[in-house]
Amino acid sequence: MTTTREATVRRFTRLAEALEGRFGPSCRTGLFQDASVHGVVRVPTEATGFGRALWVELSNFGRFVTAGAGSGRDAPGAAADLPAECVTWLDAVCAAAGCVFVPLDLLLEPYDGPSPTWADEDEALVRTLEAAGEPVDDDQDGQDEDGQDRTPVWADRYFQWV
Repeated sequence: MTTTREATVRRFTRLAEALEGRFGPSCRTGLFQDASVHGVVRVPTEATGFGRALWVELSNFGRFVTAGAGSGRDAPGAAADLPAECVTWLDAVCAAAGCVFVPLDLLLEPYDGPSPTWADEDEALVRTLEAAGEPVDDDQDGQDEDGQDRTPVWADRYFQWV
C-alpha cells in the first residue's frame, strides 16, 4: 500500500522530470519541511523561451500544483506573464502525474477558510500584545510595515509555511 507521502514524492518526481525534459538540465528542485508546499521546480529565464523564469510548486494537500513567472508569486506579473501555451502544457503534465493544476490568479483570491494562516497568527499576536499593554505599531489598514497586503489568500493555505 502506498502512503500519501510516497504518492506525493512520486508526483513531485514526475513533475520535475517533465519540466527537465522540456526545459533542460538547468531546472532546480527544492523540497520544504513543515510547510503546506511540498516542493518547487525552478526554471531559469534563459531556459523558458518566454523571457521570464518559471517556478512550479506542488502542495502537500490535495495534489494541487501552481506555477508562475518570475521569482515567486509576489513578483510583478507572476500570474499574468505565464504564457497560455505553458499553462496548457502544465495542465496536461499535472493530469498525467495525478495532480490538479490551479492557476495562480485563483490562488491569490482572499482566503477565509477554517485553517489559520500566517496573517491570522500575526493578527492574534497583535491582539495578545495589546491586551498585555504592550505598544503595538499596527495601523489596522491590512498592510504590514512594508506596505504589503496582509490579507490571507488561498496560496497561503496550500503553498506556504505552516
